[in-house]
Amino acid sequence: MKILVMNAGSSSQKSRLYEINTTPSDTVAPALWEGDADWTKEKSKAQLRVSNVHGQKVEMTIATAGRPAIIEQMLQMLWCGEARVLETPTEIAIVGHRVVHGGADYRESVLITPQVKEAIKRLSAFAPLHNPANLEGIEIAEHLLSNMPQVAVFDTAFHSRLPLQSIVYPVPYEWFEQGIRRYGFHGISHQYCACRSAQIVGRDLNALRIINCHLGNGCSLAAIKHGHSIETTMGFTPLEGLMMGSRSGSIDPSILFYLQCEKGYTAEQLEHILNKESGLKGVSGISSDMRELKRAIDAGSERAQLALDIFIYRLRLFIGAMVAALGGVDVLTFTGGVGEHVAEVRARACAAFGFLNLSIDAEKNLSSPVDQDIATAASAVRVLVVHTEEDWEIARECWRILHS
Repeated sequence: MKILVMNAGSSSQKSRLYEINTTPSDTVAPALWEGDADWTKEKSKAQLRVSNVHGQKVEMTIATAGRPAIIEQMLQMLWCGEARVLETPTEIAIVGHRVVHGGADYRESVLITPQVKEAIKRLSAFAPLHNPANLEGIEIAEHLLSNMPQVAVFDTAFHSRLPLQSIVYPVPYEWFEQGIRRYGFHGISHQYCACRSAQIVGRDLNALRIINCHLGNGCSLAAIKHGHSIETTMGFTPLEGLMMGSRSGSIDPSILFYLQCEKGYTAEQLEHILNKESGLKGVSGISSDMRELKRAIDAGSERAQLALDIFIYRLRLFIGAMVAALGGVDVLTFTGGVGEHVAEVRARACAAFGFLNLSIDAEKNLSSPVDQDIATAASAVRVLVVHTEEDWEIARECWRILHS
């Protein structure tokens, strides 16, 4: 059975085609075909890269006529052109879409219906950069692959079992009734990494207390117990919680009132600053990219060093909060671009938890191994580096829905 996965970012689009003929495991199968589009590097142009399992590749730059045109051109390359792997689009059995916000109503992945599409559109008010992009992908797939079943896999669903004391903000209860509550994000990644972590340590997922650290340009933690998220750092939007690449994470909301009343900032300006000009980028004045910050630190930049120190300090604070929520921890997992590749972040974060008898093997950590345990043999907590596979998790959800 061939499953097409579509994963939309605010200015990017990933597509993967998998073939799954038996119940899929936590071990990822290689994609038959991969397509990536990015329109951040050059104004009014998109970089399109397509490759297949046979090693054939196509790279091109195309004029951006909007996301729908880019997606349509990309998907047609599945059955047309040098890197095609299909004779006809009818070979695809089902299409799975990452949808960032499912609100309170969608607690698991669902087949897409007109009602689901309307809900995704309505929830765009909560995720304006992503839900509209997700919806465009759904509609293009409907156009190119008519009558093909499609599945919405929600980033918020993995956090749908958060207890009330976690999801309700300490504000007038009427706000909660209006949908203002903590939802959590990165759920597809957290779900995959939890399952993969249990597989790596050879234990039942339901018996483990896992803290998953998804650290990339966006960052969040999830405290996972009995296979479900019981606490997370992101909330009503992906802005809450950890310091991130260009997002502030949690700050005192009175700062915003002060800037509006005393300095004349508009709501739009503040939203842009908190999402695009804060975090590592805002403190360092250099970049949101950890690799560029490391180079600046090596060159003697004190602000770059401060940005990294704040990032690690706040990461430690929130890991501690997750330990408290779980009542302990059995597995600490690092994933995402920073979590997987920056050994210093892992080492300095873990150094704060020696009181839990947690220790890592310095040599293993420096090698940044994939899907391996970097804890010492004597450590009471297993520490893992896991390569997250959101697209594979979406494909598994599609399989589950078709076979349930």
